Formats: sequence, C-alpha cells, structure tokens
Amino acid sequence: MEKIEIYNRTTKDSGTVRLRFRLFDGREVQLFHKSDIKADLADLAKIGKDGMFIPGIRKRSISLLDLQMSITEEIALMRQAYAKMKQNGIEMRSDLFEEAIQLERNPESGVRTEDNTLLARLGKFVEDSYSQGLWGENRYSLYKLVYKEVERFLTIKGKLAFTPSDFTPNDVLEYRQFIIDEYKYVKKWAALYVDESERNIPKEPRGSNTAATRVKQLKAFFSSLEDADEIAKSPFRKLGKERVKLATKERYDEPVYLYFEEFKAVMKKEVPDNLRETKDAFLLQCAFGCRVADFQKMTMENVGVDKNGIPYIHYLPNKTMNEQRDNAEIETPILRYALDIIKRYRFQFTILHYVSGEWGYNAKIKQLLKHCGIDRKCNVFNEEKRDNEYIPLHELASSKLCRKTHVDIMNKAQVNMYAAGLHRIGSDAVNRYTKLELADKFKLMCYAFGQEEYRVDSNLNVVEKKEAPQSRQ
Repeated sequence: MEKIEIYNRTTKDSGTVRLRFRLFDGREVQLFHKSDIKADLADLAKIGKDGMFIPGIRKRSISLLDLQMSITEEIALMRQAYAKMKQNGIEMRSDLFEEAIQLERNPESGVRTEDNTLLARLGKFVEDSYSQGLWGENRYSLYKLVYKEVERFLTIKGKLAFTPSDFTPNDVLEYRQFIIDEYKYVKKWAALYVDESERNIPKEPRGSNTAATRVKQLKAFFSSLEDADEIAKSPFRKLGKERVKLATKERYDEPVYLYFEEFKAVMKKEVPDNLRETKDAFLLQCAFGCRVADFQKMTMENVGVDKNGIPYIHYLPNKTMNEQRDNAEIETPILRYALDIIKRYRFQFTILHYVSGEWGYNAKIKQLLKHCGIDRKCNVFNEEKRDNEYIPLHELASSKLCRKTHVDIMNKAQVNMYAAGLHRIGSDAVNRYTKLELADKFKLMCYAFGQEEYRVDSNLNVVEKKEAPQSRQ
C-alpha cells in the first residue's frame, strides 16, 4: 500500500512554510504534491512525517489542531487521487498527480491551460529575471532568443502543450540536436520565421558550442523551477551527470588576437578614408580592452583625471554589472595615442552605430586588417569535417579581437616585468592586476604598449611628457 509523508526541505528555524508531501508505493512510484497548507514551524515540529501528533505532545493549541486536521484531509485527498490514477491507468508523474488532486478537490479545475505550459513558464522566467534586476540587457536579449528557439522546437516536434514536468531527458538531447540542425526546418516551417530578423534565421549548421550554450541556458531554467519546488526533479538531473557533461561540453579553438608586432603594424599603416574611422575606433578599443557594448555607450562623461594628472576612463561593465557585489567601476588609464583619438572624435564614432551586418563595425575591422596585411593563419575546428582549417586572421576578426589583443599585450608585459625587476616572480602585484593603483596600471600599460608616460590638466591638455619605454618584445 502507498505511504504518504510530509516532505519538509526548509532549513529555517522559525517562520512559516508551505507544506509539501511525498507519496511512495514500492520502488516504482514516488510522487510529490505541493499543498496550499501554510504551517508555523513551531507547530510543525509537534507533528510527525505521517501527519499524526508526535507521542508525548499534550499541549495542543487551536492552531495546532487545525493544522493537523488540514494535513489529515490533504492526505486523504491524495489517497483518493492516487487510487483514481491507478484505476484509470494514468502515468505516475508528479504533474499528473497534481492534476488528479485538483480534480478530486474541484472537478472543474485541474485542467491544463496555456498558462502552465513549458513555454509560458519559460517566458515568465525570462521576463521576471529581467524585471527583478537579475539580468542585464545582454542576457535578457539572449534569453529572448532562446525563448523563440524553444518555441520553434516545441512547435515543430508537436510538443507545444508540454508542461515543464513533461520535458524528459530525451527531449533535452533532442533539443540540443535541433539547435544544430534547425537550418533544415526553415524552408518547411517558413511561417515560424516570418517575424524573425534575417541574422537569427539559421542558414547552416550551428556549432556544438552554440548548442552546448543553449542547453546550459535551458538547464538554468529547469534548475530555477526545481529550486522553487515547481517540479520534483529537473530532466537534467534525470539525464545523469556524464550525459549532461557531454551535452554541455564546449570546445574552443586557440584564442585569436594580434601579436604586439601586428598591432604596431596596424598603428603605422596608412589607410584609405573609408577605413580611417574604423582604424581609430579599433585602436582605441584595444587600448581599453572593453567589450563592444560598453565601448558603444562611452561618452566624454566616462573620462576622468586623477590627482596626479593621469587621465582614465571609468565605467560599469554592462555584462557583469548585475553580478557585482558593489558598484565599483572599471578604471583604465588612457594611453597617449588613445588620448589623441578621444580628443579627435569625442567618442562620436559613426561606425559603432551598427556592430554587425555587411557594413557594420565587425565587417569593417576585417577589411582594415586585410588592408594592413594581417594574414597570419589561425586554426579553426570544422564541425562537419571534424578537423582543423587554417584561416587568415583578418577573416576571423571582430570587435572581440580588441579585448583579446589588450589582454595578451598586458599579460606578456607582466611576464617581461619579472626580468625588468619591477616585480618578483609570483608576486601578488602581478597576479592581481586589476587591484593595482591607477598610477601602477598606467606605468604597466605604457610599458606594455610602448607608449610614453604623460600628465594632463583638467581639460586634457598634455602638461608633462616622459620618454616612451624601450620595446619590451
């Protein structure tokens, strides 16, 4: 015979909880039910898992008696619902158990609606995470894209009416393969892509890294439902650790960045008028090492001058702002060549209005580096051939190259500073670069980029210069 017990997972010592129950029937059946019963933890401590008073409890207040009666009635309702499920041959799943309980409580309720489908719940998860400040604009935009992909997957696979509990481990793996192969469905299911932007319509197989990222995002959604007790167990936990690891495994090519000599070659190269603004924006972003979303938002308000006359930019990083414990800004000293670019453009770069697209910033960076002869071959893994291809660096270039180039130049400068005697090997001053004082950062950056140290007044006029350090590479 089945056994029903109170399933209390709280770690709180006081307050109230909403009671959950668990039904066992041998090894094959384990069903969960979240009731509407709210219990004071002090009262609940006097009641056993079976809903009966713990032996020896004599002082029974009205609230305690009411609680015990409510638990007894709920357990009786669960037994009736379970009996009906066995009688009608219904699959033993917690979501169907909840529906059966609701039907016992009220025959007109307990039916599936559009509001409790997987897609509706995913949409609520996305909107709530953004409105509650848990996500920034970038992550919100990405999850809206995920929502559309999940909607197309459920539609094409005939699973649009699925609730979160209906989604199985096999559905997880099927969704991963769908992300890779979605381009195959575009022609047959053209109506699903009518309102989609051209750039988001797949025209070729997506990479395994993209599929792994999408699976991770879906996993985060199901984990949130499990944490909130909306589902008994995430399909990812049912899938098993090894299979989840394979489904979310990402494989990256060697990082692509400009060597210091290549960076200097771009600086020195004369370019035609149609690439001059791109060159200046590219070199400035390399000097900052910031993401393009942060670069696009910069104005002269982001420029400051410290008490020692060192100019710097300061900003809150858009991508990680909501994950920070405080509102500390990133502060990056402005190199001498970068100051000239800032004063020339005052951050009014037309090319930054559009990052992607045929004539956007990324495309123009490719043209710039091709013009500068940056054709070093870089290996890129081909998913279809399952082997590396070797592609000229300029074909792989984008705004992300700026951040990677900045990091590489700075990293190599720190290593070389050991030889210069400015820091001992393994010193915290090197390992914790972001915690250096601004003056130290400035010295290190000037050394790394081969730029002269200088000072400015409050109007950014240069008032002091020092010779540029000797090349460190």
